[in-house]
Amino acid sequence: MSNPIASLPEQALGRRVLIQHSRLAGFRHHAAAELWPALRGRPPLSLAREPDNPHDPDAVALYWRGYKLGYLPRGENFVVARLLDEQRRLSARVERLSPRAEHNHRVALAVLLH
Repeated sequence: MSNPIASLPEQALGRRVLIQHSRLAGFRHHAAAELWPALRGRPPLSLAREPDNPHDPDAVALYWRGYKLGYLPRGENFVVARLLDEQRRLSARVERLSPRAEHNHRVALAVLLH
């Protein structure tokens, strides 16, 4: 499998490149609901691989200030998981909050390569 990032121009790698838009999975099982007011400010989020996750070997968790908010959805995490495995520097940002949406559709995210 070829690496999609390897074909990016060198100058693109010096700034943030949008990898994907996604949503936050696991909203009601982690701290996102408790931290809702802080998420309104669209803070940057960190990503962490969980290769030993019993539910998904490609699991990527999202954190804000050490609090786990949830995960990238299964089926949308493969590329991000591979980039993190390659020690690429990634972050995410909150793009939209929808308080009346179903749990796994309340937080829209963008994942960025630095």
